[in-house]
Amino acid sequence: MNDAAVLCDVLDRWKTAVDAHRPEQAAACFTEDAIFQGLHPYSVGRAGVAAYYASQPPGLTADYRVLEIRRLADDLLLGYLGVDFAFPDRPTLTVNLGVLLRRSDDGWSIAHYQVSLLP
Repeated sequence: MNDAAVLCDVLDRWKTAVDAHRPEQAAACFTEDAIFQGLHPYSVGRAGVAAYYASQPPGLTADYRVLEIRRLADDLLLGYLGVDFAFPDRPTLTVNLGVLLRRSDDGWSIAHYQVSLLP
């Protein structure tokens, strides 16, 4: 699988979970020790990821665009994305998202997730 396919496979699983408001399924896209920085204070591990997505309103959806991909090592892939988070009751929020994917025996997962707001 090429780098773009790897990145999109993981992000499509994440998007499906976010769109369906399934926090545990979203957290399963991350490594056990993932560093996660959404728009709230950061957390480490899947429990923090699940709690973050559980706190989001039902109806939230995420649409992403891949901006850059870099292979850092055989088992590390860096992705930089634009993401539109659409809410049912307020304007869409556009952010930049940096992710670091790590490959293990179980496949590729998000090891680091960092959101930044666009000005």
